[in-house]
Amino acid sequence: MNTLRAILLQASSVLAATVLFGIAAPPGASAQSYGSTLTQPASPTKAPGPDGFLQRWIILDPIHVNGVTQNAVQAAVKTNYFPGQFTVIPRDGDKVTVGDVELIWHAVDTKNYNVNLYHLVHALNKPFTNVLFWAVTIVNCPEEMRDVRLAIGSNDASVWWVNGQEVIGIYGDRQTVIDDGVSKKLTLNKGPNVIRCAVHNQGGATDFCARFLDAQNKPVKNLSLSLGDIGK
Repeated sequence: MNTLRAILLQASSVLAATVLFGIAAPPGASAQSYGSTLTQPASPTKAPGPDGFLQRWIILDPIHVNGVTQNAVQAAVKTNYFPGQFTVIPRDGDKVTVGDVELIWHAVDTKNYNVNLYHLVHALNKPFTNVLFWAVTIVNCPEEMRDVRLAIGSNDASVWWVNGQEVIGIYGDRQTVIDDGVSKKLTLNKGPNVIRCAVHNQGGATDFCARFLDAQNKPVKNLSLSLGDIGK
């Protein structure tokens, strides 16, 4: 099993690793696709979408869990499934073992505002009912940004962390709605910021979306997205 990477210790080291190890498709090659909306990243960094949505993530194969109520989801995300659950910055292809099942991290870019997890699991031939997905991305800021809020939507429930602090959660059997949940005001550090989420799906379609809003409720776009040390 690959060694899991601990959470960023220094902004400069992560940014250097991002540039050095960023996924780049060979000349003439196309990135791997996961259904019609998701592809493997083909560049070290990516800008947010036109409306500020975060379109680059690394996602772990689903873990079997039950329940979409707040109590059930909170209990699920606080269960220790694998080492470094709240600190790891995984690479594409890294593996963890949950119980006796080996799970793989997959780096993806989405063509849409949302990340379609159903497309991902269908392409990977993985289950999508009563499952929990862990996802991570790194938001790189050119300067400190105060009074921003994380705005999210998910199908079904989800819990979100920014730089290790839980900031928002939405629960129940729901459809993804843009800005369905909005965090309190927070500060993004200059340099890399780790965004982490856990999405629970009870059944059927499943996806999520996220973006940052400024103090005027406008999408924050002057960011870049990376996945840390994502190369092999």
